[in-house]
Amino acid sequence: MTQFLERLKSFGETEAIVFEGTPTSYARLVERTADWQTYLTERGVRPGQVVAVEGASSVEACAALLALVELESVVVPLTPLPDAKRAEFHDIAEVEAVVVIRPDGSRTFERTERTAGHELYRTLREAGVPGLVLFSSGTTGRSKATVLDFSRVLAKYGAPTRPARTLAFLNLDHIGGINTLLHTLSQGGTLITIAERTADTVCAAIADHRVQVLPTTPTFLNMLLISGAYERHDVSALKLITYGTEPMPLGTLRSLKKALPTVRFKQTYGLSELGIMPTRSKSDDSLWVKLGGDGFDHRIVDGILWIRSDMAMLGYLNAPAPFDEDGYFNTQDAVETDGDYVRILGRSSEIINVAGEKVYPSEVENVLLEIPNIAEATVSGRPSHVTGMVVKATVRLVEPAERADVVRAVREHCAERLEAYKVPVVVEISDADQHSDRFKKIRSVA
Repeated sequence: MTQFLERLKSFGETEAIVFEGTPTSYARLVERTADWQTYLTERGVRPGQVVAVEGASSVEACAALLALVELESVVVPLTPLPDAKRAEFHDIAEVEAVVVIRPDGSRTFERTERTAGHELYRTLREAGVPGLVLFSSGTTGRSKATVLDFSRVLAKYGAPTRPARTLAFLNLDHIGGINTLLHTLSQGGTLITIAERTADTVCAAIADHRVQVLPTTPTFLNMLLISGAYERHDVSALKLITYGTEPMPLGTLRSLKKALPTVRFKQTYGLSELGIMPTRSKSDDSLWVKLGGDGFDHRIVDGILWIRSDMAMLGYLNAPAPFDEDGYFNTQDAVETDGDYVRILGRSSEIINVAGEKVYPSEVENVLLEIPNIAEATVSGRPSHVTGMVVKATVRLVEPAERADVVRAVREHCAERLEAYKVPVVVEISDADQHSDRFKKIRSVA
């Protein structure tokens, strides 16, 4: 970690982070990290201790995280949570101390009654390395807690080659947010944070701070298109949009390329359990991608993607780890192949089995989004005593319309584009958000 901090120090007065419109230099970030080290050490934080850092992604949160890594502690980054979810995460992670960073930058420190004795923590302590605990979104049940060796995470960031001004779209409690932070800082770039993630605030930040790179999700990009916010703000500085966490609808990708013709689009692939994998898209408007690079390898077994990573997690705190004997991790993502390229179809657990036929929700969602008045579509399965399951579509409309007209449009359009068993039998209209706070689609079986 000291080597990483030395690199940050070498960038001097260059802007490191812009938080709430105020820039902080690398020199100042290093100073804040040193202050956090002193603050934590004075309160008895030691190597291997499990410490939760709670608060929005900010300069102070970044400095606290870097300080805990320097102290070889185990950091559990958390955003503000409801009390019940916060208690659940503290319990699963066996949190021994909590740092809360308030919106005004002030901080509190408290100890809990716990002693973290999980075998994965013992592994980190015996190796003398810092740790990182990340939670899954938990949209289908109890969240899984991933334990990573933070020294392996840092090892993937090489020498500075391409400093860029990057928007911090995902928070530090997500592997994508951690990757954005560390990659941007390791390159001597500038991280731009935002208070809320709406299409207009993102585009305004791009305009105000000349953001060049936007890492985000397909769900958000679809919202961006519908909003037209990119036309209300000067986004000419934007050079690259990376997207991941869920399958991208091909129609959305092609519409994005048409709307933002000077921007390059790149599909990424990453999991908390494995880190962010190097990728290369076949083209800007293609969903086919090459996976792999230094420290990563993959293979496909019965249509499911398995990945081996040098920075793979040590395991889950609260679940078995699905590694095979060769160290490959079962991603549960179904894929198609075309030579060296793969296309992600979606989680195998989300496949809808209709009378023995497989239906991938993303395929049906892609077709639904072709209908002009549909802004968002989520497909899931509904039990049927005849076929086992039938396809259910929940749609959000651009403009209000009669339910009967919407149902007819859905069924007629899907019948022209899909096999009969893939056509939604149940169609619901909803104004509710169909995504999590990480802007990832939420599917549930009704």
